[in-house]
Order: sequence, then structure tokens, then C-alpha cells
Amino acid sequence: MITERQKDILKIIVEEYISTARPISSSAVCAKLDCSSATIRNEMAHLEELGYLEKNHFASGRIPSEVGYRFYVDNLMKPKEMTGEDMLKLQTIFRNNSLDLSDTIKKSIEIVSEITNYTSIVLGNSARDNRLKQVEIVPLDGNKVLTMVITDKGVVEHKNLYLPNSVSIEDVRKTVELINKMLVGTAINEVSEKLEYEIKPIIGKYVVQHEILYNAFYDAFSEFSNKANDVKFVGRNNFLKQPEFSNIDKVKEILSKFDDVSSIREEENNGINIYIGSDSDISDDVSVIKTRYDFNGEEGTIAIVGPKRMEYDRVVSLLDYIKDNIGGNDGK
Repeated sequence: MITERQKDILKIIVEEYISTARPISSSAVCAKLDCSSATIRNEMAHLEELGYLEKNHFASGRIPSEVGYRFYVDNLMKPKEMTGEDMLKLQTIFRNNSLDLSDTIKKSIEIVSEITNYTSIVLGNSARDNRLKQVEIVPLDGNKVLTMVITDKGVVEHKNLYLPNSVSIEDVRKTVELINKMLVGTAINEVSEKLEYEIKPIIGKYVVQHEILYNAFYDAFSEFSNKANDVKFVGRNNFLKQPEFSNIDKVKEILSKFDDVSSIREEENNGINIYIGSDSDISDDVSVIKTRYDFNGEEGTIAIVGPKRMEYDRVVSLLDYIKDNIGGNDGK
């Protein structure tokens, strides 16, 4: 059982180590608590026995263990009040009515990466999670047709198709009717394959300019699938700015893990989730703070990756602010 005084000591050590990246001595804790140096040393030794602190091998003093960070995050940490400067930078993005949701999120994480020196990642909703609900077309001027792909999640993707004059609007309608009849319910990332193997062999029976239309819709679905699996990284090399990552091989190993987005994608739907060290699925030396967003059917994951010595309270506040304001430029 950890006492109230030990909690105070642990909180001081975690926050001082996050700030300085140097092992914390008993005298540094004494300066903040009205206790004797001997008392603090004894309490620190006890916290080490309990697994909350570790001795640094290269200097005197102690640093938080993974267990210590977890206890701090779960029991001692309070979200840090955002500075006016940080808030202003993000407000500028959310009040920009010319940005769509994707651009708003991307620019938001660029700011988070810039002000924290951590790596920011945004993952669009996996294409396999969206199934085709309907394809609609709207004839426009000349030979231009607006195509709308609608998913069961409510995501609507628009694409303009520029077709030769030889292609009639009736042929476009027949193609769309065929797609809706045969492919509704198919996962978006499987639609292109089904177009090739199920639609292509029979479309010629119904549509005169079938080759042109097949290629146009194949490209449209492929583009949508790639967008749904979109992954954006900002500040991948920010690890090099952290003192604990002076070993380039360690950095390379961490960066290689980013290629497997399944280790980053958020499976939990609510709140902000913090994964420390071995819980992160990336490296024992990093922490990941993740959250999901869901606005008008567009879903995805925002993740901030940094050292275990991360400013958890600041990052949680920044992500909370982004979650609360997503969609604000759409009148939410």
C-alpha cells in the first residue's frame, strides 16, 4: 500500500524527471516537501522496493519505472491547463472554414507535434470497416459526372468523372445500377477486386462503352479505398530530439514499427487511452496516447508517440481539446 506522502514523492519525481530527463535526488524532493532528507531517502527506497522507482545506472538518484508512470497517470495526474498560445494555434485551425475534416485533423496534429516534439499520427478509418451502401451519379455540364460513393458508416466520397462524348449518360446509369445490384454490402477495400472479377465479365452485355466506364469506376473505388486506409505521420524523427534516444539503432527499430499500423490503430471507442512502455506494442521505451474521432461518419485514430518520459498531462489536454473541437468548422 502506498501512503499519501509516498504519492506526493512519486508525483514530484515523475514530473521532475519528465521536465529535466535527469535522475531525481532526495535533495531535489526535499526542496518541494517539508521533510528531512533522511525521511525522503527512506521513502524513495520503499517506493523502489514497491516497483514504482528505479535506480539509474549512470547517475545517482532515481527515475520512474513503468509501474510508477502507470500509477501516476491513473491516480496522480491532472490534465494540464492549455496555454493561451497553444489554444490559439489550434483555434486558428478549427475556425478555418475552408478546411475539411481530414485537413483539420492533419493540421492539428502538425501543431501538436511542433509544440511537444513528439511524433503525431492520424489513421483514417480502415477500409474494411466501411461497406458499400450505394453509388449515385449526378450529371453535370458537358461530359462531367459527379459520382457519390456512400458507405454503411455514412461516409460519402465525391469524385468527378470526365468521360468521352461517346459515353452516354444512359450507359453510366446502367453501370451504376449493375454495381448497386451486385456489390452493395461489399467492404470498400474489396470492391475493386469484385469489379474486376464479377462486374467486368458481364458489363459488356449491358453497356456499350463498358471498358471506359469500368476503368473509371475501378479508379474511383481504388482511390476511396486508399484514402480510407490513409495514414499520416508528423515528426517521425522527433525521437532524435529526445536525450534517451541518442542510439540511432533504437530509433530505427521504433520507426520500423510504424509500418505496422495495427499497433497504432485505436480499438477502444471512448476517451483517451494511454499505453506505457510494454503496453504500447511499439517499444518498451515509448508511450502512446491514442483517441478515436467520429464526426459525420468519418472515423479514425489520433496517436501521439513519445518517450516514456512524456508530458502526459499536456498531451491529454491537447487531445481532449482536439476531440471537443473536431467538426467545429462545420458548425458543430
